[in-house]
Amino acid sequence: MKIRKHDPAFYAGDLFGEFYESERLDTSSRISLSALLPGMAVCVIVSCAALWLAQQYGFPAILAGLLLGLALHFLSDHPAVGEGLDFVSRHFLRIGIVLLGLQVSLDQIAQIGWAPFAGLIAIMAATFFAGLLGARVAGQGRYAGVLAGGATAICGASAALALYGVVGRDRLDQARFTLTLVGVALASAFALTVYPPIAGVLDLTDNQAGYLIGSSIHDVAQAIGGGYAVSDAAGGQATVIKLARVALLAPVVALVALWLGQSGGSDEGNAAHAKPIWRRIAVPWFIAVFLALVVLGSVIAVPAIVAERGLEMSKFLLLLAVTATAMRSKLSVLLEAGWRPLVPVFAATLASFAVALLVTVTLIE
Repeated sequence: MKIRKHDPAFYAGDLFGEFYESERLDTSSRISLSALLPGMAVCVIVSCAALWLAQQYGFPAILAGLLLGLALHFLSDHPAVGEGLDFVSRHFLRIGIVLLGLQVSLDQIAQIGWAPFAGLIAIMAATFFAGLLGARVAGQGRYAGVLAGGATAICGASAALALYGVVGRDRLDQARFTLTLVGVALASAFALTVYPPIAGVLDLTDNQAGYLIGSSIHDVAQAIGGGYAVSDAAGGQATVIKLARVALLAPVVALVALWLGQSGGSDEGNAAHAKPIWRRIAVPWFIAVFLALVVLGSVIAVPAIVAERGLEMSKFLLLLAVTATAMRSKLSVLLEAGWRPLVPVFAATLASFAVALLVTVTLIE
């Protein structure tokens, strides 16, 4: 099934900044600055409104941007706005994540400890198998469960795309793949809305709140944004935990490839399998730059003013990216598909939060 630009599925993606079909189909065309400015301007205005609401009413800015973006999603239907919103969603988010590397050091990662790291592995394993169980209950097949469980356990649609290259279109049609992307994005958006307040109601420490959010929210930006919605300390912890999950993308995809074996007869499945394994499981470039800054900051002392300004800029870029992606969300595809294809995603989401909460209150101080 070929996805065309007017199809809502064309814009399916996660807050990791990966609008996959858009990048794959439009790489040959160059977008001028004049085509980007209207959408960028709309995004900045809505994000500034979110900041004002946050300051006036003590509302988390990331959450305000998400809700305002969803409420104003109809603006993205205007042809002059869509390109700019896509640009912000992809590139501003990546720069924001890179700048977060100034806030984390290898010492902080080492401080996670063996027990919390083992707990993180347990959370991811429970999430993955919950996706498989949900798919079986809903009659969706194990490949849909692999996709939903893996995407929820690791990093949202980025992991879904990597896993889909292993599963293949002959085993799971592209329509259900696209619906999984949308379901993961919505489940993660719901988590961003609900998990930070739950952490407050449970009176979790910043360390616990950061661990809970970083280990249970699917997409990178939403996990980071959810952590910073609690506090800067919780945001730093959520960043470290979330990046640890992202780092596990390569071994998880490799294990799934070994478990499922080669894709079947489709050209796309065979082409995906023909690629070297290192290309199918490679970490995105901006995550690599993030890790490079982490290493650099562990070797040399980053001036406090640089780290502070970097954090402010990063949080604003993340707000812009969340707002733009929310405005680009297309919900009609979910209404047309019914509820069964979403069961694996929501089963994995529920298991992720339940096990993460158990690990948090048991192992994290």
